[in-house]
Amino acid sequence: MKKEDLLKSEFLKQFTSGVELLAFTKELQKRGVEQLLEGEMDAHLGCLKSEKSGNPNTRNGHSNKQIKTVDGEFSIEVPRDREGSFEPIVVPKRKTIADGIENVIISLYAKGMTNSDFEEQIREV
Repeated sequence: MKKEDLLKSEFLKQFTSGVELLAFTKELQKRGVEQLLEGEMDAHLGCLKSEKSGNPNTRNGHSNKQIKTVDGEFSIEVPRDREGSFEPIVVPKRKTIADGIENVIISLYAKGMTNSDFEEQIREV
């Protein structure tokens, strides 16, 4: 599916209520935040998830975290590293409120950004 398909009437007609549309946007935000965090981890470790590196610090699964946005509260999976040195920028450690993140996620998806584009965006912050 292309990003343009999300804005077409045919796609939007599948939502029969505001509740369905809100659930979709919350899921889009959740996945967007998780992809941004994965991009941050890629940048932190210096390699993509599928690549091997000589770095002794590697990925070490995920932990669950509840975050609050203007659209409500939801659970995300935050990647971890073995050394515990990963400091997320999008949703910092010990913070639960993601101010304005929904606007960032929607604009990034609307632009059709890839994981490498997310990483580039994170490095600029």
